Formats: sequence, C-alpha cells, structure tokens
Amino acid sequence: MPNKEEVAKEVGVGAIIFGDLKNERTNNIDFVLEDQLKFEGETGPYVQYSHARAESILRKAGTIDFHGADKALDDPAAWETLTSLKEFPAIIESACKDFEPSEVAKYALRLAKAFNKYYAHSKILVEDDQLGARLSLVKAVSIVLKESLNLLGVKAPDAM
Repeated sequence: MPNKEEVAKEVGVGAIIFGDLKNERTNNIDFVLEDQLKFEGETGPYVQYSHARAESILRKAGTIDFHGADKALDDPAAWETLTSLKEFPAIIESACKDFEPSEVAKYALRLAKAFNKYYAHSKILVEDDQLGARLSLVKAVSIVLKESLNLLGVKAPDAM
C-alpha cells in the first residue's frame, strides 16, 4: 500500500471523530483512545475497515459485470445486510430531524456488522448466476458505508 501514512492518519483521526459522534450528544462519555483505535467492536476503524473490505472484493472482481444483478439473492446470509441498506434514507432523515449524528454512527456500525457476517458466511466471488447480485450488494454496502462516514466527517479509505 503506497499511502500507508495517509491511511494511518485517516484511521486515527476518524477513530477520534467517530468515537465522539457515536454517543448521543446529551450523554457523558468516557473516551479511551486505545479502545477507539481497535479494528473490532463499535469503532470507527471497524467501519472504515468494512468499507475497505468491500472495496477489496470489488477490486478482486475486476471489471464489474452486473449481469444477473436483477436476480434475487437466495442467500439467507444476505438478508440482514439488505434490510440494513434499506434503512439508510430513514436513518439520515431521523438524524437530521433530531440533530443526532450518533444515529448515523450506530447505523454504520450495524451495517458493517451485517456485512462482515455476510462476508464470513458467503462465497461472494464464486462464478455463478448470482455473482452480479452479490457484487451489487457489496457495491451498495461500500457506497452507503462511505457516505455514512462522510456525513460524520470521517474518511473512508479504499484499502487498509
């Protein structure tokens, strides 16, 4: 990875921002930097890494052929990710109405968790008639995680 220092800075700064914004603005928080820099759990780096994982899958797929993307996924493991994606517009609307960025952060964590669970249980890059549909799902996750992070002022590196 040619830009290691830049990515490290994005992850470090993002961890601080995300660690603050994931908490409701009316609550007191105990902020422990070491905990916020972890790549697992409810942290910004976890969401950033999930986005980078999605981008890595798309890079491995090469030129994305969405042939078959209109077919329904018959993989039950995809359901949680799909339903999480569907919530995005309502989450943004609610966060704006309530002046509560923690709603976006908590949503990004839920989507990242659902996607990582899907990734662990599914062979995404298998050449079959549902490859386009699976890649479409991964692309949607990548877009929504990136937009969620951007709304919070956090960078979403494509590789980590």
